[in-house]
Amino acid sequence: MNRKEINPDTMVAAVGGYSQALEVSRASRLLFISGQIPEGDGGFVPTSFDEQCEQVWRNIGDVLRAASMSYENLIKVTTFLTDRKQAAQNSEIRRKYLGTLRPALTVVVVQTLESKWLLEVEAIAVA
Repeated sequence: MNRKEINPDTMVAAVGGYSQALEVSRASRLLFISGQIPEGDGGFVPTSFDEQCEQVWRNIGDVLRAASMSYENLIKVTTFLTDRKQAAQNSEIRRKYLGTLRPALTVVVVQTLESKWLLEVEAIAVA
């Protein structure tokens, strides 16, 4: 699989560790990851945003590994936050897991299905 970041000079710079677009060629598998909630094994939900965000990214990692993929295969991430004040923490934790990878990214503020969930993240991966 080949990845090419697309960030036109005519647009505002993509800040926060993402690309305006990501072109993928020579991919043979697509993985659509459903919205991952901040629940661990046994249904435990941490109370702090940081802990919930970490749990969500661990869940995404578990799904990727089960599909014989890794975070490097992510091309699109959509994050649903319950408060815009969580954006900086969310970005910092996402970069902890993705490092220099810059998938296409959308972040929106919503009300989650369960009020105890402070975020939910869905993603698309290719291999």
